[in-house]
Amino acid sequence: MIGLADVEAAAARIAGRVLRTPAIASDAVSRATGAQVVLKLENLQVTGSFKERGAANRLALLSATERAAGVIAMSAGNHAQAVARHANLLGIAATIVMPRFTPATKITRTAAWGAEVVLHGDSLAEAGAHARELAAARKLVFVHPYDDPAIMAGQGTLALELLAEAPDLDMLVVPVGGGGMLAGCAAAAAALRPGIRIFGVEVAAYASLSQRLAGQEVSVGGGTIAEGIAVAEIGETPLAVIRAHVEDCLVVPERVVEEAIALMAEGAKLVAEGAGAAGVAALLAFPEIFAGQRVGIPVCGGNIDARIFANVLLRNLLRDGRLLRLRLEIPDRPGVLADIAGRIGGTGGNIIDVSHHRLFAAPSVQAAELELIVEARDTAHGTAIITALEQSYVVSRL
Repeated sequence: MIGLADVEAAAARIAGRVLRTPAIASDAVSRATGAQVVLKLENLQVTGSFKERGAANRLALLSATERAAGVIAMSAGNHAQAVARHANLLGIAATIVMPRFTPATKITRTAAWGAEVVLHGDSLAEAGAHARELAAARKLVFVHPYDDPAIMAGQGTLALELLAEAPDLDMLVVPVGGGGMLAGCAAAAAALRPGIRIFGVEVAAYASLSQRLAGQEVSVGGGTIAEGIAVAEIGETPLAVIRAHVEDCLVVPERVVEEAIALMAEGAKLVAEGAGAAGVAALLAFPEIFAGQRVGIPVCGGNIDARIFANVLLRNLLRDGRLLRLRLEIPDRPGVLADIAGRIGGTGGNIIDVSHHRLFAAPSVQAAELELIVEARDTAHGTAIITALEQSYVVSRL
């Protein structure tokens, strides 16, 4: 069981090695969720995540012999970059084992810090097993991403900083993968502010902590945009701290994580990866818990692949009705396309893609099928565009 003293010692040890990130009151997130939200911007760390804190603390504790031997870690990306960077700064050789599904941006950035990157397995568990095999074969020091008191204490330093800037928080909402950040933050927050309510957050596909707390058999797996917290098993060391200090672990749907990423990008002007947006997703999914409360949330990472980020934003525009995918059955005669464009333009809509099918898609040789993507201001404006088209055409929304 780590405590406040361990976290404070870690804070002194890593001072100057990691960024003291800002904690900002977010008006956009507060208005969207009904809570008074303070965001701790760990996405501004050099490697883009809170993982630098634990890695810096753990590597600072290595003996001279261990430094000479080198280190190895398994990670879906953020722990990888953190260990690679701080090993590089200390002149320590680092090997990182990453699952094959890891986003390309995290692989590239890890290698850029001078680490040897090994891609192995389809899950963090498989990558971890291979990392331990390599550690034994090469006599390397294994740096666990969460099941290590030094890692946990390092991650908890973000809660020290957050509560120093926002000492009146009612709640702390922390994303959970293996549990290192939640345990470290809980140990610090429970001591500094007795009575603060602490929640973990998991995605539906990887709800191992929730299942453990409920006494259920752990069953996880599948794709998720929050790959940074896609961990098969909660760490046993963090679990003991979590049981002592954490009120509950909330499970959020994949779709709400995407909505949180979009809200933070458009509203708060922040780039967050899936795991980094999970805390905000919890407020969107469970507004009744947080309404009117002062809530602190770490934006724990910003390492999202550019293509995935773009797709998330476009998917959110479709859900909000600001992008319309429409199919129209139209007569195959001159002037029809001009009429449709005029109706859309007349309502203030903007056509951004057109696909016109004559030969095979239409039900009649004298008809055609038209697929459009149209930009609208909001849901009501999109409805007005469709109404204008339906006056003369059969319209279906895709």
